[in-house]
Formats: sequence, C-alpha cells, structure tokens
Amino acid sequence: MRIVVIGSGFGGLAAAIRLVQQGHEVVIVEKRDKPGGRAYVYEQDGYTFDGGPTIITAPWLIRELFERSGKRTEDYVSLVPIDPFYNIRFEDGSVFRYTGRREEVIDEVKRFAPADVAGYLRFAEATEAIFAAGMALIDTPFERVTDMLRVVPDLVRLRADRSVAAFVNSYIRDPRLRQVFSFHPLLVGGNPFQSSSIYALIHTLEQRWGVWFAMGGTGAVIRALVRLFEELGGTIRMDCEVEQILVDETTRRATGVRLSGGEIVAADAVVSNGDVAQTYMQLVPAAVRRKNTDRRMEGLRYSMSLFVIYFGTNRRYDDIAHHEILMGPRYEGLLDDIFRKKKLAGDFSLYLHRPTATDPSLAPPGCDSFYVLSPVPHLGGDTDWGEMAGPYRDAIVAYLEERYMPGLSASIVTERVIDPRHFRDTLNSYLGSAFSVEPILTQSAWFRPHNRSEDIDNLYFAGAGTHPGAGMPGVLSSGKIVAELIGQSG
Repeated sequence: MRIVVIGSGFGGLAAAIRLVQQGHEVVIVEKRDKPGGRAYVYEQDGYTFDGGPTIITAPWLIRELFERSGKRTEDYVSLVPIDPFYNIRFEDGSVFRYTGRREEVIDEVKRFAPADVAGYLRFAEATEAIFAAGMALIDTPFERVTDMLRVVPDLVRLRADRSVAAFVNSYIRDPRLRQVFSFHPLLVGGNPFQSSSIYALIHTLEQRWGVWFAMGGTGAVIRALVRLFEELGGTIRMDCEVEQILVDETTRRATGVRLSGGEIVAADAVVSNGDVAQTYMQLVPAAVRRKNTDRRMEGLRYSMSLFVIYFGTNRRYDDIAHHEILMGPRYEGLLDDIFRKKKLAGDFSLYLHRPTATDPSLAPPGCDSFYVLSPVPHLGGDTDWGEMAGPYRDAIVAYLEERYMPGLSASIVTERVIDPRHFRDTLNSYLGSAFSVEPILTQSAWFRPHNRSEDIDNLYFAGAGTHPGAGMPGVLSSGKIVAELIGQSG
C-alpha cells in the first residue's frame, strides 16, 4: 500500500518506520523545515536547544525500531543513562536526589522524613502491580468497548479511579515527599490530583529501566530515526503542510491529502501524527464525521500548555544537574489554577533542563545550554500572552537568579521564548495544549480518541492525543499500534 504520514514527531516516525518495514510505500509530509514535531531542534549562536521532549524512559521502544531491520541502535545514536534522574528542589532549601537505586531513594526518604520509609516501601510495591497491569496495555489497541471491558477488573482492583496524588498520599505523609512521588503525570500533561493512579507506574518504569539521554540531544534520536526510515526506502518531505485529508464520501475512505500549495498526494491509507482535534476539525470534512464531530472534539478536556525559555549562558553552572524540578510555594493550588481555573498564577513550579551537564558539545566551550519550562493554562483561559509573555519571562529569570543561578541575567547571551500561541499556531495544537487530550481516567484507553478513526476506515492516529497518550513511551507505542492495525487490514 501507499501510505501518507502527516507529521514527523516520534509517533509519526515510529509508525512510518514500522510500515516501511512491512513493505509499504511510505511518505511523510512535514509542515516545518526540519523533522521532529514537538522534538524540533533550535540552533543559534553556537548553542543547541531541544524544542520538546528530553526525558527518555523506555529506550527499548527506540532500539526495537532498529533491531526489526537488523540494525544496531549504537550505529545511529548513543543513549546514555542519567544519574541522578532529577534533583527535586523545594523553597525551604531541601533537595531530593532522585536516582534509580532503591537503597538511595530510601536513604533520601529517610533524610526527609524517617517515619515515611515504611510507607514508601508499600508505595513502591503497589506501583509494581500497577506497572505490570498498565504496561500490558501500552501497545494494545482499544477499538471496541469489549476491549475496555476486558481490563475493567484490573482497573477496579488497582483503584484506577483514584488520582495519583490520592494514591501517593495514602502511603506518605511528608508534604515534600508527596510531591516527589506524585509529580510525574505533569510530564505527560496530567494534573497529579486528577490523573488516574495508573500513571503511578512511571515510578517503577524509571526505577526498572532508568532515565536516558541521547548524546547530541533528543534531536539526535529524530535524526537517527529519519536516517533509518530513508535507508529502508521511505520518503520524507519538509515544508509540506496538509490542507485537507481527501475522503470519498461514498466509500468513507481517505484517498490522500491535499497540500497547502494545492498538490495532491494520493494514498491507500493516511496516518495523522498531528493533533487529533485539529486533524478532525480542520482537515477532515464535517460531512463524513458522524462520530468525531466538532462538538465531540470541543467537549474533550485538554492538557495544560507550556511557557518555555531556551537560553545559553557564557559560563557554566556546574551545581545544576541535567534535570532539575523546582517546586514553588504551592502545589495543589497552583495546579488547580492551571488546569481548572485556567488562570496564570503569580507563582510557578519549573522544570530546568541543562543538557550540557551530560553533553558539553551543545554549547560553546565553558558555556551552558538550558531550557526552563513552566506549566501554564491552555488558551481556553483569558491570559493575553501578547501582554504577559515579557513580564512572565522576566519573573522566571529573576526567580532562577535569586534562588539557584547567581548572575544569570548578565550571563545569558542568547535566548528564545515560546508560549501557548506557539503550540496553537506552529504545532497546530487545539487550544495551544502541549500534550493534547488530558490523561484522566474517562479519557484513557477506549475513552480516548481511537488509533483508527471510527468515521474513516483507513485514517489512523499516532501521537499524544490518541491511545496510549503523551510522553515518549506513549507516542512510540501509538506508532506501533497503528502499524499493527494497518498490517492486519492489508
């Protein structure tokens, strides 16, 4: 079959590689001038900045793509373990060093709150059971309600109706440790106080498989996957934005795509790695969407957006780890402002990424490359980013300088800022959401937009908005699901 893949993010590349491995003729059409989608790479003034995901937690999903073609991952990209996984810093000055060694995690818990050690051990044991059940679902398609009914007993047994925060709080009492072991849903666009406790499996995932980094940055993984795809005979075209998915209204099948310049690319199947809501509402004619109507798409709950400052300094900050989680003065209240009230708060919690801690080549000698990320409401709120972007940037830089990075303002020699408008306008993400459909129980598995469209038999979805969800393991698995569905159909 001839298959068109819209978008070259991790989900699209994973699907495309597996499809060409099956023997299909595959072409990727990408809106931007470089591949990667959210994993776009910015290069300026001698500094390299990964535009999107920087935490690799399931390296076997990357290696599997190469091994299926008899290739060695090491010949394409170098993945190295990160230690510690994160430094988690609190405003009282305490720092939790989060590693993959259970005894070290126990020592850190003991240092923070000795009375919570026993609770942590019970928590860790409980996440093992969640991991076993949850990971079995990560590459399983949910196309029929019977697929969901099959897993309901496990969800009931594991109390998936509870939030991650409620799950953690049932074992741990120290308020800082409660944050340490519940923040992970934020990495996939979820509110720890609303995301299902199934997402607590990330703790075991990290402990068992580690946190990894690609030398050269996440963009090096994208380049490696593109190289593999092209070696296998696939075609990737840049600067090709899709204007419409063409559908035969009689057969209700996609026949290809029309590009913004008018060119038609014919196809026997179409895979969208674009935002699910925008794909349906902007690219698929409303007349053929009986199930996935505008009303349904608008009625879903969407994850938060992000405000990100990429910056390079003319000095090194060697006391900053590769991954830093900087907790602000509020936790639940801040998340309520972001997710429910859609209000831009005056305080923030931050993720600070310093890849030059591991790979100095990403900045000039003696310098550092950073990005700092703040979760913010999506564009369903009333924040005027034209007015607020500057002051919000200044507040974050001042906070970093005052608490963690002395002399920062004078040390920044290059920078780039993105806000929710970037996700809406450049990444075509509905409401400027950074992670698409919010990961709550009633929007998971069968309840999430399906990997195969219910409206159009040969239209498929890979990426954050479909099953199993956002995060690198999720989107890579979505590509695997799509390839298997197409393989079964053809």
